Order: sequence, then C-alpha cells, then structure tokens
Amino acid sequence: MKMFDNITKRSFGFNLLVIGGLIILMGIIFFLSLGFLTRHGEEVTVPDVRGKSIEDATSTLEALGFDVEVRDSIYIDTMRALLVYEQTPERGDVVKSHRTIFLTVNKLVPPMVPMPDLEGLTYRSAEMTLRARRLNIGDTIYKPDFATNTVLEQRLNGKPIKPGTEVPEGSNITLVLSSGTGSMENPVPETVGMTYLEAREVLAASNLNIGTVLIDGGVADTLGAFVYRQSPPRRNGLGELNMIRAGESIDLWLSATKPVTDSLAVPPPAPPASEY
Repeated sequence: MKMFDNITKRSFGFNLLVIGGLIILMGIIFFLSLGFLTRHGEEVTVPDVRGKSIEDATSTLEALGFDVEVRDSIYIDTMRALLVYEQTPERGDVVKSHRTIFLTVNKLVPPMVPMPDLEGLTYRSAEMTLRARRLNIGDTIYKPDFATNTVLEQRLNGKPIKPGTEVPEGSNITLVLSSGTGSMENPVPETVGMTYLEAREVLAASNLNIGTVLIDGGVADTLGAFVYRQSPPRRNGLGELNMIRAGESIDLWLSATKPVTDSLAVPPPAPPASEY
C-alpha cells in the first residue's frame, strides 16, 4: 500500500518516464539475448551421409549437433537395403546447429508391382513400360516371326509370366523379340498324324509358328488330339515339297481320331470345325 501511495503521489509525467525506462530496459535485454535464443553464429556445414547405414549417418550427424529423422523410404535395386539414399538439407548446406536432418533410406523388402502386358509392343515401348513400373529389361532373345523387333513373349527367371502377376520391383524381365522371317526357305514339316503337343514341338524346332487351330467337336483333350490336316501341307497338288521361311505360320486341324497318313497324298478339303 505504501508503494502504491508513493506512485500515486508522484506526478503523471514522472510515472510515464519510469514506465518508458522499463520498456527500454526490457527491449535492450531482449535484443541482447536474441543471439542466444536463435543460436546466432552457431552454423554447421551439413556432411554427406548418402550411402551410409542409418546408424552411421545418425552418429555422424548427432556428433555435429543435428537431430535426425527418417522421413521416407524408396527402393533402389542397385543399392543395399537400409542405406541412406537422400538427405534434406543436402550435403554442403550451411545451417544452424540442432537443425533436423531428414533422411530417405532404401527399403529392406522391394514392393510388388503388377507385370504389364508387353506382347505385341515394340522393344522401345516395352522398355518404357517396364521403367514406368520400376522393372528392368534382362536378356533379349530373338526368334523368327513376321513382326520384326516386337515382343513375342515375356519371361521372369526363365519362365513365361502372365500380365497382372505381382513381381518384385526391380526384377529383370527377359524379352523374346521377333527377328523377322528368315531369308532361306525350307521344306514344310509334316505334322499330320502327330498329337497337337508333338506338332507344337516340331514347329518350334523349325522356328515356325502355329497359326489358326481348328478343332472337331469330339475333341476333349486338345494337347492329345491328332493333327489330320495342316496348311500349308508338306506337298502341293503335284506332289512337290512346299517351302516355308522361319517365322511363318502353319494352320492345324485337330481330331480325336488319329488319321491314316500318306505323305504323297494331296490333303482332302477340311470339314467345318470350330475355331480354337
């Protein structure tokens, strides 16, 4: 109460000067402490921790007074798992100490992605499609076929892989590409009397493709059905051997009954059949 009485007994001008002085004093104290509060002058160059393990990167950064936080992860198939891929701020940046350094690390397990359908695409289109899915082109195998440099088949680990199948990101996909038809003509192989499975193997060995497959109504097992007609036939109407280039196709007619074969006979007209 005595202090209050002293203040009230003072003139208004005197009190105003006292208040102004206190404000100025507080301002001086604030500005003098501003450097300490903002750690003015305590700047550190950010080291390069890319390619280091999380443990090594954290130790290096914390020793310089930084805080460390793993912000994100990514999968790079050419990089070992759990290594630092990226950092923010970047190496060489000059920042204040106790700044948080955010790290992006390489994943331990690759994510799965659906296999695209590459068959029928050109090599260039297939390459772009694989890259968009973070997949790689592995080996390329060439096989005679009409459409030069187009994808005939896609494989993973040596086996055909269907579109939509989940595969690890970064997988190497083997492409079977068309090399065009061969320049040399060879006699048409004889498949009449063989099962469909046998005929496929004979044509594949000759680098020939199976064209249209026509099946009689009584066939229950396609692979075990018998070829009773092919086009082009082995011989023409004059009994001469027909010629064919590698990469061309042969149409097959299948029946449940094994036909009586005669390599010199002219093939009879095919009865109506349903397309396979």
